[in-house]
Amino acid sequence: MPGKARELLDEFRTVAGNVGLLDTILPSILFLLLNGLAGFNAAMIGALGMALLIAVLRLRRKQPLIYALAGMASVGLAITLAYLLGRSEGYFLPNIVNSVLMLALALVSLAIGKPMVAWTSYLARRWPLEWYWHPRVRPAYSEVTVAWAAFFALRLGWQGALFQGQAVERLALANALTGWPATLALLV
Repeated sequence: MPGKARELLDEFRTVAGNVGLLDTILPSILFLLLNGLAGFNAAMIGALGMALLIAVLRLRRKQPLIYALAGMASVGLAITLAYLLGRSEGYFLPNIVNSVLMLALALVSLAIGKPMVAWTSYLARRWPLEWYWHPRVRPAYSEVTVAWAAFFALRLGWQGALFQGQAVERLALANALTGWPATLALLV
């Protein structure tokens, strides 16, 4: 493998680590499919059942449960919101709130001079924290944080428009495209 490709792959592995991508993606996909085929109630039950199944499989394989438990909590919250709103789009409301929070975090971190991306890099690499705040390093992290803020703003606008338009299938697609795949690309 060429040097640059290997470097990007290594960076991806460092950033992605053991993130439970399937723990968060599969219940959403099942929710969308069941919502279209069998209705709202079946979609809610199916998504929660999938989250529970993933947790049980992780437990049987003696794998870390943190992502499965986070997935179950997020599916539970999404189902509760969808039920309370009486709309399938409510299932995706936590993702919209996440976009708001991430955009706010990026903007606040820039305002205080401690760019969010420097913090994520610190958490992934554990280099000395002072290095990230060095006057020759911080501007690069600030620029990348601005790019992240732009991404979160665009994602929020797209999600908000689809939520208001009650376009559950397109909202699911938007969340899939701008969720983990886009976030991991931004991290790399």
